[in-house]
Amino acid sequence: MTDGKHSGSLSAAYAAKRPEEVAAIYDSWSETYDADMSAAGYRHPTICLALLARHLPRGAEPLLDAGAGTGLIGEWLAITGYPRVEALDISQGMLDKAGAKGVYAALHRLAMGDALPFADGAYAGIISAGVFTSGHVGVEGLDELIRICRPGGVIVLTVKNTLWQAGFAERIAGLETQGRLKRVEETAPYASMPGETDTVPSRGLVLRVS
Repeated sequence: MTDGKHSGSLSAAYAAKRPEEVAAIYDSWSETYDADMSAAGYRHPTICLALLARHLPRGAEPLLDAGAGTGLIGEWLAITGYPRVEALDISQGMLDKAGAKGVYAALHRLAMGDALPFADGAYAGIISAGVFTSGHVGVEGLDELIRICRPGGVIVLTVKNTLWQAGFAERIAGLETQGRLKRVEETAPYASMPGETDTVPSRGLVLRVS
């Protein structure tokens, strides 16, 4: 992602104001997304996978890959012993790529931040890499993830510093005080894409739902 074109895709996605804009950008980007993110040294999926494996037993199911994109994480979850994973993404183009990998039990074209059509406690774990960031999903997307994660399950997510400092940290602290979840791990801030010019760091979080 050093040729400008793909940097432009990322910048446009961060700058998007409406869900349909985000969907359109990712629809058009889906063909080259995997190669572009690999070239940028994209770290979120690897870090989220490591955090999930540390805090959720092998074989736990079902899992939700919330903001699955082209299914990078789904492939690795299958390899590392999580047998049933469902994908959620706002972009049909991305979901088509994810579905073609043959690792998801279900594909859901939905926007995070809205009410989700899943039962309370439907998932043993949720992983959401690179979603809570500029122009995508803010803290308003968190409550539904908590609702659909079963008690004792974990939510692994990344949060860009701009969101973290604009109310996300306070919201997490408030949920802990209410006893709705426990922050069981928080990484040091890191650059999600060392090969990109966007240097605002993110952090990884593991939340255990009460």
